[in-house]
Order: sequence, then C-alpha cells, then structure tokens
Amino acid sequence: MKIILTKQCESLTGSVGRGFGYHIQKRKNGFFAKRDSKGIVPPDGHWRFIVACAEQAQMKLHIADIKVDWLELQTALYEARHFTASEQVRRNYADKSKATYNASDIINLKTTFSL
Repeated sequence: MKIILTKQCESLTGSVGRGFGYHIQKRKNGFFAKRDSKGIVPPDGHWRFIVACAEQAQMKLHIADIKVDWLELQTALYEARHFTASEQVRRNYADKSKATYNASDIINLKTTFSL
C-alpha cells in the first residue's frame, strides 16, 4: 500500500496505532505500509491498518490519500474473514472495473459491507 502525504507533511514513518502489526516505512519512491517482522500480527491487522490510514486520509492532516492494489486488499479482507467483501474486490478486478483502491474506496467498502 502506498501512502501519499499532504503537502504540509514532509515525512511520516512509524506506527499509526497499536495492534495492527504494520507500520509506515519510507523508501526511495515514497511511503509504504510494511508488515512488522517481529511480534504478532492479528488476522485482521492488515485490514484495520488499511482502514486506519484511509480514515486519516479523510481528515487530510498528514495523509492525503492511499493507493492499495486489489490483490493486497483482497488478501487483507480474506485474512480478516470478511469473505463477501474479499470476493467483491476479486470480482471487481476480474470485471476490469477496479484494480486500485484509494481512501474513499476503502471507506465506501467498509460502509457497504458493515465492516
């Protein structure tokens, strides 16, 4: 997942919250979600991390938007046992209607499937 920062924020690394098992890491070409190599990652940790970043993007304080590839999102939903939503993401890709999801898409998905 790529994290796009606001113009006021030059850098953002580290934890977004506790218990996700993911953090933000800076690379040459931007900021990305990274799975923690140590510690426990709960089954829904990846999904909750994506949602937390999407909600922060809605506030436009540090994160302007996120970009999540369909396969990463589908996998995160499946691991979190949100099978219907996971299948819908897979179907959207198969129908060539959606390959990448942004913060608004994540919030809409969360609302639509009551996640």
